[in-house]
Amino acid sequence: MMNNYEATLFKDKQIGFFIYLFVEAIMFLTLFATYLVFTPSSEGPHPSKVFEAKSVIISSVFLLSSSGTLWLAERGLKDRQLKKLLPWLGITLLFGLIFLGLEIREFSKYVGEGYTLSTSSFLSAYYVLVGLHASHVAFGCAWMAILFIQLKRAIPYSLYMEKFKTFSYYWHFVDVIWVFILLIVYVRYLI
Repeated sequence: MMNNYEATLFKDKQIGFFIYLFVEAIMFLTLFATYLVFTPSSEGPHPSKVFEAKSVIISSVFLLSSSGTLWLAERGLKDRQLKKLLPWLGITLLFGLIFLGLEIREFSKYVGEGYTLSTSSFLSAYYVLVGLHASHVAFGCAWMAILFIQLKRAIPYSLYMEKFKTFSYYWHFVDVIWVFILLIVYVRYLI
């Protein structure tokens, strides 16, 4: 159970974190607008020639499924059942790492085909937007690793619960951004 001091402290941290997420949302909104302005560009390849539906679908399945596995981990934490928390958090981490691997593979393939950052304004906007999202996933994977370490160190339950909750907000935010990337960046050129 949380005392009044902890509740106040956690509330302040939550407000700060929500301000951070708001700023991140504005940054992504700006990058989406940039992408829309420069895509398709007059020079370089058309997005429909670059994107591959199979790659987008597979990476999306892993990342979006990670929200479900994280929710199951949250249930385990809420019920104080490490046997539920640990495997589901581990699967969430695995799904995040697989997504990153698929994104790296996709970027490598595009660069190998000559679709580099400097090929066109469309590709520049694409790499910045999707690359920034991938860096957020990488940061989230590192954060999950820290959550495992903190669990091993047996920090107070109320503190761990708040840290986990904050991470959960972050991870779900990253997944929501991916849904917008799917709709704005990929789907309209793959259908």
